[in-house]
Amino acid sequence: MGSLDEDRPGEATPLPPGQRAQTQWPVLHYGPVPRFKPERWDLQVYGATVDGAKHSWDFGEFHRLPTAEVTAEMHCVTKFSLVADTWTGVLARTILELAPPAPEATHVLAWAEYGYSANLRIEDLAAATTIFATGRGGAELTPEHGFPLRLVVPHLYAWKGPKWVRAIEYLTEERRGFWEERGYHKIGDPWQEQRYSYQED
Repeated sequence: MGSLDEDRPGEATPLPPGQRAQTQWPVLHYGPVPRFKPERWDLQVYGATVDGAKHSWDFGEFHRLPTAEVTAEMHCVTKFSLVADTWTGVLARTILELAPPAPEATHVLAWAEYGYSANLRIEDLAAATTIFATGRGGAELTPEHGFPLRLVVPHLYAWKGPKWVRAIEYLTEERRGFWEERGYHKIGDPWQEQRYSYQED
């Protein structure tokens, strides 16, 4: 299904149904912007890991991990889409390789500051374009957009990629995250318009 990007006349951009392309990136989040303290920051992976251990990287260690660029869309459930953005950071596949899930793990909770969480299937985290982003369009993320780290899952609605992400918890059975507990869809595929829990099978 196609849509005309009104910010770039004449260019047809394929978008999920109900979405409109735009170039401006609104600031949307629940709660205040956290204060960043690099000496206290880390990214943790725990839960159903293959070795049963918790893995973590402090701020310096994380920034020494291999980096990549991903060019992909961001689709917000509020019906705007950012088209062909370039995200810089550490691929989620890299984290999965360094801290593998146990064979029985099926889902994850992505945890962020203030206890915010989003649930994902393992295969969504492992997708080729899922990235722990530190930058967008060649510039470092701003605090309002998730600095120092934002999970970006381009093939799902953007609420599945928390700002200020701090941990990944591997799960052996599905649990709902913050917005999923409040009526949002457990998967969130924009091409299927999976916005709300009443649409679930």
